[in-house]
Amino acid sequence: MVTPVVLVHGGGFDARCWDLVLPHLRAPAIAVDLPGRGDRPADLATVRLAGCAAAIVEDVDKAGFDEVVLAGHSLAGCSLPGAIGLLGERVRHAVFVACTVPEDGTSCFDTLDPAIQAMGRAAVERGDQSDPGVMDSAMAKALFGNDLDDEQFAWCVERMVPEAPQLIVDPVDLAQLHSASAMPRTWIRTLQDVILPPDKQLRFAANVGNCEIVDLDAAHMCMISRPAATAALLDRLAV
Repeated sequence: MVTPVVLVHGGGFDARCWDLVLPHLRAPAIAVDLPGRGDRPADLATVRLAGCAAAIVEDVDKAGFDEVVLAGHSLAGCSLPGAIGLLGERVRHAVFVACTVPEDGTSCFDTLDPAIQAMGRAAVERGDQSDPGVMDSAMAKALFGNDLDDEQFAWCVERMVPEAPQLIVDPVDLAQLHSASAMPRTWIRTLQDVILPPDKQLRFAANVGNCEIVDLDAAHMCMISRPAATAALLDRLAV
């Protein structure tokens, strides 16, 4: 029996970032829009990690899945622990794809390099009202596009959306993740990643605990540069 796969996007994207992976999956699958994105409209200023976890559960229930493989990318690593707590034993396997998983009680912002943190604080002090989730194409190319060809990068940019700023500073609660000690968990480590270098991913995987590490020769947006390989890894975990 194949367990359904539930795909959760990362920061600055919506469910469409998984569109190239879905046709390659043998397992039944859905891609979730977190609040404020796609089919789940909301005021981005009000979106919190707890609401993201609830949205994941809502889509699992709507799809009628009794058990799932829960797979998240990048910033979804901050929402997955809450969803795992709500779904409990229904999560057969948790997959963290190049995720950010801060230490318990800290935030994604806390994991950034001090210089980037200082830039963020300076922007707040200046009263800069620009949306922090909207990234210009030059920065996106540097952080996300190092293994994307021109066509793939254009596809990626078309699917970038504003991010909910509170998700960056919300502290994560890993207690329910750690209490699910019997739940298998796998970390897909993207070896060409610029925004989350491989060594940093190992640090975050340690926060998840008891992870099998699987290396993928791709950069951060592996679902775009290597969709078939990404799907194959997920299918292997869905049996």
